[in-house]
Amino acid sequence: MRGQVKTSGDALLRTATRYSAGRCVALCLLTVASAGVGLLLPYVIGRTVDALFAAHSAGAVDSVSGDVGHWLLTAAALLGGLLLLDCCEGVLTGTTNARTTAWLRGRLVRHVLATGPRATARFPAGDLVARLVGSTAQAGPAPATVAALAATLVLPVGAIVALGLTDLWLVAAFLVGAPALALLLRTFARASSDCVAAYLRAQGDIATRLTEAIGGARTIAAAHTADRETTRVLEPLPRLVHQGLRLWRVQGRASAGAVALAPLLQIAVIATAGLLLLRHRLSVGELLAASRYAALATGVGMLVGDIAALVRTRAAGQRLGDVLDEPAPRHGEARPGDGGGRLELRGVTVHRDGRTVLDRVDLTVPAGETLAVVGVSGAGKSLLAALAGRLADPDDGTVLLDGTPLPELSRAELRAAIGYAFERPTLLGDTLADTIALGPDPRTTHRDRIVRAAEAAHADGFVRRLPDGYATACADAPLSGGEAQRLGLARAFAHGGRLLVLDDALSSLDMITEREIAAALLRHAPGTTRLVVAHRATTAARASTVAWLDAGSIRALGPHERLWRDPAYRAVFAGDGDSGGAVAGAGGAA
Repeated sequence: MRGQVKTSGDALLRTATRYSAGRCVALCLLTVASAGVGLLLPYVIGRTVDALFAAHSAGAVDSVSGDVGHWLLTAAALLGGLLLLDCCEGVLTGTTNARTTAWLRGRLVRHVLATGPRATARFPAGDLVARLVGSTAQAGPAPATVAALAATLVLPVGAIVALGLTDLWLVAAFLVGAPALALLLRTFARASSDCVAAYLRAQGDIATRLTEAIGGARTIAAAHTADRETTRVLEPLPRLVHQGLRLWRVQGRASAGAVALAPLLQIAVIATAGLLLLRHRLSVGELLAASRYAALATGVGMLVGDIAALVRTRAAGQRLGDVLDEPAPRHGEARPGDGGGRLELRGVTVHRDGRTVLDRVDLTVPAGETLAVVGVSGAGKSLLAALAGRLADPDDGTVLLDGTPLPELSRAELRAAIGYAFERPTLLGDTLADTIALGPDPRTTHRDRIVRAAEAAHADGFVRRLPDGYATACADAPLSGGEAQRLGLARAFAHGGRLLVLDDALSSLDMITEREIAAALLRHAPGTTRLVVAHRATTAARASTVAWLDAGSIRALGPHERLWRDPAYRAVFAGDGDSGGAVAGAGGAA
């Protein structure tokens, strides 16, 4: 996976353009047609003026009124067509932008969910939300911007050609200042690209800090540090303002240069046309058309706007590409062997933030047994639990389930074989029944199975006391930390599987409930292998075997009662109020 080819932001935007290819082609045709009508209009107006002058000079307006009327009707038809094309272009641009933005958001969400904890480890939640909401909205207009850019280029190029067809001296007068115009646009594109990228980074930083503050709102309120936290969240704001003002200054300088340069070019073209008029090489109508073509050829304001939009979409696309560059885990097509849930870690090594968290760990959990993983904070317990169900992959070594390496299992087989319960479960779904039934197995949605799992997790009682019982909306359920944990346990019980991983999933329960659930765990899932991250001595005492993690390695492996004789092992549970009775409870181990 390390050798995987990266997805650049430009490649993502090209894919998005292909996704909306039909609409882009239609939009391009509309914009080009609109540009074509815009190029024809000065010529028709010029011919109308010439026809009027000819009629006035001949003193016989009636004889030429048909010619004048023809050109007037043609000009009116072009104006009406231009209005209609602009309306169609506006509607198609809006729908294309919305469609592309929705596609980008869908692709980003699917990739983040497929990548799992890897994405949130690299990108904080707030930054991911900023990319998902803000960056996709800024990258969504990319196809329409590219399509519109065709018309933006057609207008000045067509105007220059029209000047040449009118008289070559007009083109020569314009091309004298054209290099300065091109240099102005090139400088603007480079400078604005840096500003936009820095601006988006500052936005993501603020979103990350705000998400952290919302998650810790109760702690902030209890500590009376709201003002300090507000200052921390808004600390990147001056950087955001600086980059925003810098972008405006860059765009202002480009516009100022355009305002200074474009009129000079127009004056040069009009002056040349005036000289040609005096020499009878141009008519009055052609002079009028030439002045309009000069304005279209120097339409820098439109180019500056389109280039700025293109720069924004590229910068936003790069931020989305950074997320997509994080590789999602690959899955094979294998199924676990016939082992009943035997879990093996062979030479597993994991590095995080430049340090080795797990170092050449070898561990085997026999099928149907319960293994408790203990250790001080930072010992790597949760990381080992994540490796067991492939929520993370080791940097070296192999994790096997019933003799099959986890990367060789298909996604469906992997998720069907392994169930999880976490310390702080997220209650997904519309109702409490939905959150218990969440899983890949359709059988978990059966009412009887949901109730049995809730009963085993001692959640059925408080769920039935709610006004709507299992139909209570998750957002409306007043749950304590322990009740939320019991719902997470019920979800794990309903899921079933060969291996059940409890990552500190009993920590918020009182001693009596924890003891009853531990006993129910053995009754509810006979034959299932259980890996339990334990912070309480009573939890470790009920396991068949305890793996004591220390400094990235397994310091000892054996029954809790034997390990308890080591003072260093007892020190692991120094904060556990029930430590003193742990040895006595060891007789209840599975």
